[in-house]
Amino acid sequence: MEVEKEYRQWVNNVRDSQLLKELEDLNNNRSEKYERFYKSLEFGTAGLRGLMGVGTNRVNIFTVRKVTQGFAVYILKKEKNPSAVISYDSRNNSKAFAEATAEVMMGNGIKTYISKEISPTPFLSFAVRNLKCTAGIMITASHNPKEYNGYKCYAADGAQVGEKEAAEIYLQISDIDIFKDIKLLSLSEGIQKGLLSYINEKVYRKYLDCAISQRVRNISLSNLSVVYTPLNGCGMRMTYEALKKIGVNNLKVVKEQEFPDGNFTSCPNPNPERLEAFTLALKEAQKYSSDLILATDPDADRLGVCLRHKGEYKMLTGNQIGILLFYYLLKNKKSLLSSSSKPIVIKTLVSSKMINAIAQQEGCEIVEVFTGFKNIAEKILELEKNGEIDRYLFGFEESNGYLCGTYARDKDAISAAVLISEIAAYFKSKGLTLLDILDNLSEKYGYYAEKSLSFEFKGTKGIKKIADIMLKIRQMERGTIGRFKILKLKDYSKLHQNNSQSFNIISFTFDNKNEIIIRPSGTESKLKAYIMLHDKSKEALKLRLEEISKGTSEMIEKLSNLGEQND
Repeated sequence: MEVEKEYRQWVNNVRDSQLLKELEDLNNNRSEKYERFYKSLEFGTAGLRGLMGVGTNRVNIFTVRKVTQGFAVYILKKEKNPSAVISYDSRNNSKAFAEATAEVMMGNGIKTYISKEISPTPFLSFAVRNLKCTAGIMITASHNPKEYNGYKCYAADGAQVGEKEAAEIYLQISDIDIFKDIKLLSLSEGIQKGLLSYINEKVYRKYLDCAISQRVRNISLSNLSVVYTPLNGCGMRMTYEALKKIGVNNLKVVKEQEFPDGNFTSCPNPNPERLEAFTLALKEAQKYSSDLILATDPDADRLGVCLRHKGEYKMLTGNQIGILLFYYLLKNKKSLLSSSSKPIVIKTLVSSKMINAIAQQEGCEIVEVFTGFKNIAEKILELEKNGEIDRYLFGFEESNGYLCGTYARDKDAISAAVLISEIAAYFKSKGLTLLDILDNLSEKYGYYAEKSLSFEFKGTKGIKKIADIMLKIRQMERGTIGRFKILKLKDYSKLHQNNSQSFNIISFTFDNKNEIIIRPSGTESKLKAYIMLHDKSKEALKLRLEEISKGTSEMIEKLSNLGEQND
């Protein structure tokens, strides 16, 4: 892409005062101008995600329109009378981007539904199915910091589009001139022409009923005290109502994080996978000696959990939450299946291997998929097509994403919050905490430990550096990490060359139950390493996890520095 030519085109066509000011500021900043215009923002299976601002490599009203125009062309080629549903989270500009998306969809003659207010990502997935739409769009950047926003594309089954579909959409987007080819129809004109409708309140009620119906036991939750934080996102309305409806009467909300705030003033990194996101919630819980703390991320598809155990608050990992949900569902729902049916759990490759051990011993089929909840949704669709949807028990990824039912096809923090509250209340009535249950499971099925490491490489050089590191790892001879010998290196890109999807994943195996999986992030300029270990001794496992974590970090740092020397 010719940076200066593209920059001048934007200067000549942009009329928005804020974006014009940004363009003026770029004029004397060559490196930043290059960063903004050297390429178009990448579109893939996770849709579009990036920093907000002016430029082709940023999320703004123009790049949103361009992506939507390409998506609209793709939809029109697939169906004669298509329809689309659009929703958005609490981020800055999310509503404006959602309305711009609607204007382009209607400009292409596509019947469009849009939410009246901020709504969770799983609600969008549900709405696509409930309204029988061809496609869905969710404006969100999930748990990223305030500077980010994004655009997720959904297919008719309510799942995010797959790699093949994303590639086809990208081809359509690539042919669009950002200033000449966009078709627009205003919201008011769309309403007049019958092309625009706001999502009816009945759809919200149906979704909430489905999320609440994932409860397993009809037990009282009056003994449970809970602190909840939506982290200034869109989870407040539905999560709060769901918890109240199931009987969590002793429910406190973190006031500073109750209402939408696109700046995330009280929590700059609104990620429920991290303890820092619980800072204010922990203070609230300590004040009231609450049993449980629940946190949903800004688009309410991920759930974080802390709990009171022996007078102290402990944070559960995404894997631990998944193990608890799975085990409880398996023990309580398995008897509801016919004798000829075998329940199925679908998990990602990088999620806890304890799930495998439990499933094997308890007569549950396990299906492992590559990272990305769309891959879990794809397997659910296969069950549906084969008439086996009743076998589906649970879907789970280690990054705090869970789906307890089939009413939606993306991870859902609201139903997970409902179920984890029920589990906590049930075992509290027996004098046990969730950590007690995890200890009991370890004693029965073996000790497992997981740790996720993330290595960030920013800017244009970051993408190249990540690719270089992955290449160097592929070229590694068998060696050691810490004092542990690598027995096998598995390159998934070679194992799945005939597959329609690409898998840029490498794993190191130490023995049959100890593994490190390394892959680039699909949404950020990061390299991720997942350490998954097993041992008969809890103490030995802890020491090994520390040593392999340190060894993995040193390996990535060394390979990164080698790249710099070669440059």
